[in-house]
Amino acid sequence: MKLSSLINNALSVVAISTIAAFGICSQAKAVVFSGNSSGLWGKPNPGTNSDAHYTGVGTSEFTWGLALKNDSRFGTKANSLTFQGTKFNSNFNSLFKIGDLTYFNGTVPLDTSVEKVPLKLQVAFESAIVLKESFNFDFNLMNVLNDPNKPIDSIDNADYVFIRPSFASRSFKYDGASYTLDLTGFSQNGGLTSVPEFRVVEGATTTAEIYGRITYVPPAEKVPEPGIIIALSSLGVYMLARKNRT
Repeated sequence: MKLSSLINNALSVVAISTIAAFGICSQAKAVVFSGNSSGLWGKPNPGTNSDAHYTGVGTSEFTWGLALKNDSRFGTKANSLTFQGTKFNSNFNSLFKIGDLTYFNGTVPLDTSVEKVPLKLQVAFESAIVLKESFNFDFNLMNVLNDPNKPIDSIDNADYVFIRPSFASRSFKYDGASYTLDLTGFSQNGGLTSVPEFRVVEGATTTAEIYGRITYVPPAEKVPEPGIIIALSSLGVYMLARKNRT
């Protein structure tokens, strides 16, 4: 094959690959996803707790810790997390509300708590794709030891929860392109600001919105064919030889 043919073939392949990638990215930017969500709690991880108590596996309301209802000072029901799904409508790579989380922080013996509970987030897409997907996320529960020298409702005695994504089960495909769903944090002002942790003082019940983002995953770069590499190498040698002759 002549050198000019190799160069033309190589440049043509590079141009086609670039145009194809640009076309997929532009298509992704135009996609609007809408649908509704729901969630079910899974079996928790007790961690170092030797006498873990919990209920609600397979439901939208999960409780953990031994309730001390008859204790005159610290008596409360058990801790609880309730997930409430919602309808959503979002462009890709934009924040949107995926649900509400209601957290009751009870006063329970530490060794009866758990350290982590998974949420199976079920999303029913209605547009631009009709599809039902499940995404698994771990919610880490930080049960703080109360300081007797501070008021029981002090923020220093607050327990909190934060989200840790399970990367293996949060992707989906649409029209040949790959996307991921990430839960980005909690908000209590309609998404104007968000925080990675949701803190609740002892004895209080508080609700926060959970926000997420659908992100386009660009395809992996393909290794050029040997012929393309040879053509580009030949082009470099040719240009260098021509320069030396000149």
